[in-house]
Amino acid sequence: MEEDPSQVAETTTTTTSSVEGVGEGEERDLESNPLNQPLLKRSRTLSSNPLAIVGAKVSHIESLDYEINENDLFKHDWRSRSSAQVLQYIFLKWSLAFLVGLLTGLIATLINLAVENIAGYKLLAVSGLVEKKRYLTGFIYLTTANFVLTLFAAFLCVCFAPTAAGPGIPEIKAYLNGVDTPNMFGASTLIVKIFGSIGAVSAGLDLGKEGPLVHIGSCIASLLGQGGPENYRIKWRWLRYFNNDRDRRDLITCGASSGVCAAFRAPVGGVLFSLEEVATWWRSALLWRTFFSTAVVAVVLRAFIEYCNSGKCGLFGRGGLIMFDVSDVTVTYHAMDIAPVALIGLIGGVLGSLYNHLLHKVLRVYNLINQKGKIHKLLLSLSVSLFTSICLYCLPFLATCSPCDSSITETCPTNGRTGNFKQFNCPDGYYNDLASLLFTTNDDAVRNIFSTNTATEFHPLSLLIFFGLYYILGLITFGIAVPSGLFLPIILMGSAYGRLLGIAMGSYTKIDQGLYAVLGAASLMAGSMRMTVSLCVIFLELTNNLLLLPITMIVLLIAKSVGDCINPSIYDIILHLKGLPFLDANPEPWMRNLTVGELADAKPPVVTLRGVEKVARIVDVLRNTTHNGFPVVDEGVVPRVGLAIGATELHGIVLRAHLVKVLKKKWFLQERRRTEEWEVREKFTWIELAEREGKFEEVAVTNDEMEMYVDLHPLTNTTPYTVVESMSVAKAMVLFRQVGLRHMLIVPKYQAAGVSPVVGILTRQDLRAYNILTAFPHLAKSKEREKGN
Repeated sequence: MEEDPSQVAETTTTTTSSVEGVGEGEERDLESNPLNQPLLKRSRTLSSNPLAIVGAKVSHIESLDYEINENDLFKHDWRSRSSAQVLQYIFLKWSLAFLVGLLTGLIATLINLAVENIAGYKLLAVSGLVEKKRYLTGFIYLTTANFVLTLFAAFLCVCFAPTAAGPGIPEIKAYLNGVDTPNMFGASTLIVKIFGSIGAVSAGLDLGKEGPLVHIGSCIASLLGQGGPENYRIKWRWLRYFNNDRDRRDLITCGASSGVCAAFRAPVGGVLFSLEEVATWWRSALLWRTFFSTAVVAVVLRAFIEYCNSGKCGLFGRGGLIMFDVSDVTVTYHAMDIAPVALIGLIGGVLGSLYNHLLHKVLRVYNLINQKGKIHKLLLSLSVSLFTSICLYCLPFLATCSPCDSSITETCPTNGRTGNFKQFNCPDGYYNDLASLLFTTNDDAVRNIFSTNTATEFHPLSLLIFFGLYYILGLITFGIAVPSGLFLPIILMGSAYGRLLGIAMGSYTKIDQGLYAVLGAASLMAGSMRMTVSLCVIFLELTNNLLLLPITMIVLLIAKSVGDCINPSIYDIILHLKGLPFLDANPEPWMRNLTVGELADAKPPVVTLRGVEKVARIVDVLRNTTHNGFPVVDEGVVPRVGLAIGATELHGIVLRAHLVKVLKKKWFLQERRRTEEWEVREKFTWIELAEREGKFEEVAVTNDEMEMYVDLHPLTNTTPYTVVESMSVAKAMVLFRQVGLRHMLIVPKYQAAGVSPVVGILTRQDLRAYNILTAFPHLAKSKEREKGN
């Protein structure tokens, strides 16, 4: 039986914490350690260690503040904002959406041009050597070129931006879910992602540029929203509106959609990909902006394709963007064709789940290798490159040469870079079908295997070799220290067994073998990634053939249903392996048997502050805890009718970042009193409080200042989300995820005299299933009983 991915995540986290110097049994929790207790010496509580593998090292993970902080400054800002400022904000949102689409389209074109020309000239040189029977020289040339290109990509990732390795889509999912993954959207990550993708894809590795393009679009969006890199930010006055996590989340969603559109030239599919796969929170206004961004990308790509078709882009020509050449095929199918179509979906679900299972094991092994240092990362990447080069060059020699069909219009055999009928060590008038799939760029391999009206082009044995090779290469290539995407390897694998099934069906079906290849690719993507709606629209936009809609829907639904019955999607597995605290959409059934009040009892007592608090108390709280939010409680409030004398009021919650800003600006009072509205506006603005800058270690407070006071009322979010202590954990988790919270206050069901108005605080770590099962072992037994039933 497969291991629970959450257990793997916990194992990985525990292992990596020891790497950072945390001894055995000494966990560090950034949200839930009690006051006045050393951070690395605490008893076991509900929350687990909030550490995750980000890039090359273990990083402390925090949540993002998506919730609107409705304090006095925010309310005054909205009351005083003029119509001109509102128009500025709206204009800037659409301008940034336009720039995200424009820059993503330009960078995608740059990557395509570079890959097609670098890989194209490399393959032309090797083909010339093979034609001259200089086999050893050709092998050395190909292996050396791929080795150098892989070394270039891996060196950039290992030494300059480890977060650029991999596709980046799981980290984007986590960010839009509310997890702050450090250094994921920086300028160095963007640059390494661009040039690393060029090197890795040009090296012939079994990976694509589609996943990296999604990450590139998100990096562009993040940098535009914050005014550039961290150290060289543009302090433009208009950009102050975007100095908050909420608006940056919307921009990154536009960037992710633009990346998918740039990869597949599918603007609607890009929007639906963000809606279905990566975005946790959505609204109609965001739908319009993401669609606008993807439309800009589509226009840019179309303009460059038209320009490059005239031959002004080197070897770019027909290549550079995956294009399924089935739009001119008349699709005819009957009721009897539903059986093979359903079989494709079934095979895709099983093979996709098997791929996820095996990749899970491979990534765990790679984690152990990568932990040994940079040299081991480089050696792993170069070893995979050597193995790939040997397979791509040697396996075509095993295939038999086939005679050219005189009825086809395409040049046969093909001696150039593109073409379905590569000569590769065959006499004149013959072609090597396996070489047309292996000895070419990945985009051309997709185009060749999807070719239509070519029923006798590929031998079944060649397709079987191609499928087995790419299944193995897909497993060992993903996880090395280069930018890599999963889309293209899965498309190639799926199209191979789809075409094999088309050959097996023979005259029993009216569906073309090229369409079988398209359906096979769709089924394996649904079986591994578990996408349905967005994937269906992407394939329809690529094929430009609405007649494929019914059978594509059947294939996707069957493949996803079969895959869901076996294991999670590949992105969910990666999220768990990295230890990112991602909150799933559906809570576990046993969570309905537990209340949030019971969770609060498993945590240390909540640390509260008074509305007018002493500076010494604030410094003590910040120094001895790592909480990011503190309830503000006022005692002895003048009661309303029906309340006991000396009632206690829950005024709201104040963020740690705001307390640090207060100490840095030394906004202190000589006596304990409430401040006037104008006093706080002299020191702070709402835009300033939305920024996530400043650390407590940078604060210096004198002994005299310790005896002064701070009025926290103007900085307190007076409308925090609260739940009653009798609410089930399942219901609280749904609310926490859908609203995008960082803190959720638990209030008592009965408000008796002398009882605190807040029972506890729930954070992301507290709502993770594994953490709850660790704190409540009896729930684990009930979970096992549910599985057995």
